[in-house]
Order: sequence, then C-alpha cells, then structure tokens
Amino acid sequence: MMLRYALQTVRARKGGFLGAFFALMCAAALITACGTLLETGLRGTIATERYAATPVVVSADQNVHQTTVKHKKGKTKVKHKAKPIAERAWLPDDLATELRKVPGVHEVIPELTFLAEPLAPGGAVDEDRPAYGHAWDSAALTPYTLTTGTAPRADGELVVDRRLAERAHLQPGDRLTVQSTQSPRTYRVTGIAAPAQEVRHQTALFFSTAEARRLAAHPGQVTAFGVLPAKGTDAAVLKRSVSMALHGTEAPHATTAQVSAGDGRGPVEFLDAAAARTKLVSMGGAMGGTSLLVAVLVVVGTFALSVQQRHRELALLRAIAATPGQIRALLGREALIVGAAAGTTGALAGLPLGSWLHGRFVAMGAVPATLQHTVSVFPPLAALAATLLGAWAAARISSRRIARIRPAEALAEARAERTRPAWGRILAGLALLVGSAVLVAVLSVLRTEPASTPVTFLAVVVLASSVALLGPLLVRAAVAVLGGPLALTGPSSRLARANLRGHAARMASVVTPLTLLIGMTCTVLFVQPTLGHAARAQAREGIRADWVVAAQGPGVPAEAARRLRTQHDTVTEVVRTTVRVGLDKYAAQGVTPGGLTRTWDPDVTAGSLKKLTEDTVAVSELAADQLHLKPGSPLKLTLGDGTPVTPTVVAVYAKGLGFGDLTFAHDLVARHVDDPLATSVLVSTDRTQTQLATTLREFPGIHVLAPAAADSIQAARQQANAEVNYLAMGLVLAFTAIAVVNTLAMSVSERVREFALLRLAGATRRQVLGMLRTEALSVLLLAIALGSAIALAVLTAFSVGMTGEAAPAVTPLVYVAVVALAGLLALVATALPGRVALRVSPVTVATAKE
Repeated sequence: MMLRYALQTVRARKGGFLGAFFALMCAAALITACGTLLETGLRGTIATERYAATPVVVSADQNVHQTTVKHKKGKTKVKHKAKPIAERAWLPDDLATELRKVPGVHEVIPELTFLAEPLAPGGAVDEDRPAYGHAWDSAALTPYTLTTGTAPRADGELVVDRRLAERAHLQPGDRLTVQSTQSPRTYRVTGIAAPAQEVRHQTALFFSTAEARRLAAHPGQVTAFGVLPAKGTDAAVLKRSVSMALHGTEAPHATTAQVSAGDGRGPVEFLDAAAARTKLVSMGGAMGGTSLLVAVLVVVGTFALSVQQRHRELALLRAIAATPGQIRALLGREALIVGAAAGTTGALAGLPLGSWLHGRFVAMGAVPATLQHTVSVFPPLAALAATLLGAWAAARISSRRIARIRPAEALAEARAERTRPAWGRILAGLALLVGSAVLVAVLSVLRTEPASTPVTFLAVVVLASSVALLGPLLVRAAVAVLGGPLALTGPSSRLARANLRGHAARMASVVTPLTLLIGMTCTVLFVQPTLGHAARAQAREGIRADWVVAAQGPGVPAEAARRLRTQHDTVTEVVRTTVRVGLDKYAAQGVTPGGLTRTWDPDVTAGSLKKLTEDTVAVSELAADQLHLKPGSPLKLTLGDGTPVTPTVVAVYAKGLGFGDLTFAHDLVARHVDDPLATSVLVSTDRTQTQLATTLREFPGIHVLAPAAADSIQAARQQANAEVNYLAMGLVLAFTAIAVVNTLAMSVSERVREFALLRLAGATRRQVLGMLRTEALSVLLLAIALGSAIALAVLTAFSVGMTGEAAPAVTPLVYVAVVALAGLLALVATALPGRVALRVSPVTVATAKE
C-alpha cells in the first residue's frame, strides 16, 4: 500500500522531487567516476610492447618486503607487506647460465634498458614519448627488424626505430646526438628498425653490445632476461619450469628474481605504470571518499528541505491516523524510487566522466598512458547502492521529527516554524563541532603530506556538517547582527529580515552548501601553495650558490659539472631519488660533499656536513624524530633500486621541506638511480653567467640561471603538479556548486504562494525581488564568514603541522574570485526562480489548490 502511495506521490509531485533527483544523480555520477579510477588502479591492464615476442620474462623484484610475526593467545600470525621501490632493480648477468639449463628453454636473451634521449638543436626530438636505449642483441624481444641499413657494430653506431626516423628525418649515414647516462655523444645512424607490432609509448634506440653496457653503467648486471621457449613448449609450462629452477627447493642459488608471462610482462616493462597503480588507488579512494561525504551532506540537506516543504501534507496524514512507521515507510519508499532513477542515470553518466578524468590525468602526466582505463559493472553498481542507501538514510533522518511528534504539533508546525531546533539536533551539532576541533588539533601535529591530506578535507566536511545542524541558530544570530541595518534600508529589507528570523531552518538549508562550497574551494586552492611556498622559501634561504645550472632535458651530465670545477670554484651536483626505511618512503638527494657549505645550507642543528661520505647520511629533523635518530646512529634503509645500505647519521638539519628528508653523497645515489644526471648543479664562483655558459656550450639544453630564476621554474613545476589535485577535487567542488544552485532554486520555487500573498497585500514585484536579493545577500554573508573561518582554521592547522608556522599561503585575488563566484551562483539561483514564480498572476496562485 505504501509503495503504491509513494509512486502516486512521486508522479504527482515531480517538481518537488526534481531537486533531490538531481542531487542524487550528480552524486552517483561522481562516485562511479571515482570508482572507475579506483578499479583502474587495482585491475588496470599494462600491456607489454617491448616484450611482445617474449613469452616469459625474468626480472628483478621491484618491491621491498617486510614480514611481521605476532604471537597471541597461543596463535602465531604472520603478516607480509610489500611496497614498490622508486628505481629499476637489476639482476646479475650470470643468472643466464641457470636459465639456459631449464628444460624447454630455446634461448635466453639478456636485456639492457637505460636512458637514451635523442637530441635536436632545439632540445628533445620527441617529447611525447620516453626514449630508452638497448643493445641490438635484444631486438628480438619485440621483435625489431631492420627495414634499411645495417646493425650497429662499433661504439659510435646506432639503429633508431622507424617513428623516430620519420619525425627527425633520419636516414642511414646521418648523425644523431644522444643524451644518455653519460655525456651527450653523437652517433652515426647505421640502420632503421621497425617493430612487428605497433609500439606507441616509447622510442627505442639500439647500440652495439659494448656501448650499451657502458651506457647502462651497471657492470655485470642486466635489466631482465627474455626467455624464448623451445618448439612445442607451452608458455605456461615454461613459466612454471623457470620458477621452479629459480625458487624451488633444488635451486642452486637463492634469488628474488620474478618470473612474468602474459599480462604480467607489462609492469616489468613500464615501471611508471606499475607505480601509478598505487597512486591511482590512493587518488580514486580519496576522491571517492570525499565525494561520498559531500554527497551525504548535500543529499541530507536536499531531502530535509523537501520534507520541510511537505510539512503540511505530512501533518495532515498524521492527523488522519497515519502512524509514525507509515510516514517513515512512505518517505523511505519515495526516496528509494527517486534514488533508483537518479542512481541509474548518474551511474551511466559516470562512466564517460571517469573515462574523461583518466584521459585528463594521462594528459597531465599524473598517470602514464600505458595503464589502460578499466571499466566493469562494479563501480556503477556500487554507485547505485550508495545512492539508494544515501537516499533512504537521508529520508529517515529528515522524517525523524515529523514522524515522532503528535499530530496536533505537526499541524501547528506546518504553519509556523519552530522557534528553536530540537535539542537532539543542537547536541549533535555541538558534538560534531567538538569532533572537528579534535581533527583540526590532530592536523596541526601531522607532519607528512600523505597523513595530513585526508584529515584536511575530512575536517572541512565535519565542520560543514556541524554548520548544517547548528544552521538555524547561526541564522538567527546573523539576523540579530544584521537586523538593525536591514530595518533601516526599506520595505524589501524589512521583509527579508522577517523571513530570515521566521524561517531560519529554511535559510539554514541554503547556508550549508554555500559554506561547504567556499570552505572546500579555499582549502583545495590553498593547501598546495601553503606547502609549496614553505618548501621554496626554505630552498631559497638554503641555496648559497651564485648560479644554478639546469637542463632542459634529462639532466646535467657529470662531465659538465667537471668542466665547471676550478681551483677556486665550488660545484655541487644534486641528484634526487626516493628511498625506503622499512616500508616508509622518504624523499632523498645526493650532493657532492666537497665544499658543500659554500653552495648549500640546510640549517644543520646537530652534527656536521663535513663528515658526509658514501658511508654516512644527513637527515631532516622530521626524519630524525620519526626514526629516533641522532648523529652517530646507524640507519638501515633501501636505496631506490632495492640495494640495502646502513649509513651512519652525521648531521641533522631543519630545512627538510625544501631539501628532502635524507641527504647522501652524490656518487652513492648516482649509482643506484635510473637517471644519474644531476637535476641541478650549484656553482659558487666569481665568474659571470656568460662565462659559465661559454664553458658549457658543447652541452645542448643546459642553462645557467640565477637562483631567483631557478626558483621561478620550480614554482611553475609545483603549479603543474597542483593542477592534478585541482582537477581531482574540481569535480567535488562542481558537485557542491550544483548543490548550491539546486538548493537555492528549491527554496525559492516552493514560495510561490507566499509571493502571491505578498503581492495581494500590496507588495510590488520589485519589492518581492528586492526581498529575495536581500535574503540571498544575507545568507551569502553568513556563508562567506563560516566558509572562510572553516578554511582558515583547517589551513592554519595544516600549515602548523607541515611547515611549523601558522602561515597559510592565501592569494587575495583568488580568494576574492571564490567569494565572487559563490555570490554569483547565489544571486542567479535566487533571482531566476523568483522571476519565474512572479510571472503567474497572484490571484491564480492564491486560489489554486496546494
């Protein structure tokens, strides 16, 4: 019976449910889009290109592992965790001997993969695709075959792939400069090779075997082994045989080598795609979680406004003996009907939205194109389930009071709003306020970005939720402050004051999404600048060098730094990486120890940088606190390529935000990274910029910059990285903005009868519109105050935790733009429905049925 009545109600009140439908549809679309990103991170396919003709690939383990054993109540629990390392791990080349003994193996081909960037006079030839060097002996792994020319035999010879030859207009006999792990060198092109199948995500350059080993700079090691089966041997059987030979009980040597086949070959080839899985899971989870919290807050507010508009109808139902359970059942079924329609529509719309998001992340470089977008039925079904559950829960929360109070009270409240919110609502609001204060306090002591970011946005949502519950009281408080000025500015303002005072709950439902929009937008826009400005400030203060040498391409070669060194000048090469201490990740760098204090000052607070060698390390105060370190302490860690080392701490410094948490000697780090070229070179000298540039004229793409210019380039890079976060949270903000418009339109549209009565009582159309405009401005002022206060509290706590100073980086013009946008949305969403409502004759409206 209730279902039939619910269907009739939805059919008869389509306009009344339109706002709830739209809010739920947007929420479902957003959740579906985030779900597809999450699923892509979990199950996205990384198709192989380089190893297309190689059924089985043996590679090094790209993870660092940790096993914990716990004994509790007579039971033993073993937990194993693994985290990816930042650089490519290498295998000993003598492993080929063991692999060739495996039954079913026809051939074992060692593979070398290393940086090899082809250069033109203006820079890189093809900036859209990474370029890698290989030995020509491994061309069969794809396979690449010569279409013209001959294979490289001498150290100065080179074979390029067909796409590069077409883009750079190369022919056999031409010369090409290549920037690899060593100094740039010009090679003679001896041939052009084409792959058997399309290779879309990388450029291949093939060298002679001896030259490839020199450029790989890992003597006695290889990137991987391609294992080709003997005739009649199945790839799955071969994989099992190779695994048993390497890891079985009869294996002659212990090894951590990994055996891959099928789709497992892609992650071996594209390390960035494999690492991007974790990033995409984190990004999709964070976006989805924030979207869900915002959606719940918005949908509950929308349903509360919808139920409030139907207060008279529901009160009459109570008066004719409808039980509280029947009212709850009716509203719940209505919500499920609307939620099913909205959830289905939104889930379908979320699929192309998720595909667009993935494409934008790829275009921005946040996700590699090799990680293919994956779509299944799970994200839409999860979004539909979340929408149904959210709609039902919102209806139950919104109907709590109308279903609980006596019928006579319900009829009385249908005509006049309660002067005070229910005590339960006030207590819940205060509880959330206390909870948000705890979150802000916790945020002020969190010192790592992965830990602080989710707490930052959670604090904003919880604070906005407390505003939603305490909204009527806040509106009345605002009216008490603004009441005097409003009373002196004409009849429209006096009408607005009366409405604000008499319908505080209705106005509060509009304040909440506006507050959330302003608070969340300011937080999203100013979190990254707060961190970036502090890091750059530390870097500016710590760089003592007169000049900074930077590269347009992969980096500054060691030979360039060597040429800059003189008896009186100090040159510090800086190479960056990421290391693991246990499973925790730390940003690290390698610097040239000689004369370091002339070019670089990280504000050492304990120990001395003069003792920095390949056996020692300097750590930031944050790392020292987290790892309980001091000068003289040993630090067990794993370098970027998986090599374990245990250096001794010799110094602790304060400027970790600007220079990373761990600092090693340059040569140690350079041996264990994929790109050993310096990211920058700091030069302390009396020579001029022109003189330095003249010394480096043989190195293409190298620039000598003043420290201020280098800082500007770093700021531009930070802005580019921040754009990814802006896009990720931009959809949440767009949803919130839509909710603002939706709520305001609903709030104004249901007041048609009120406007008609005002017109019949003598108010002009202009006065009614003036009243609406004054109400919107009053609500906007309150929302600006609350949203700005929320953002300021959260950003200040974030700044204290991450930088040690209560100094959030707020750009005034950006803040003004946010407020102006919120104001424009509020005024337009109020004025347009108001003008439409006033088009109908007041007599027609007043005499029509409710």
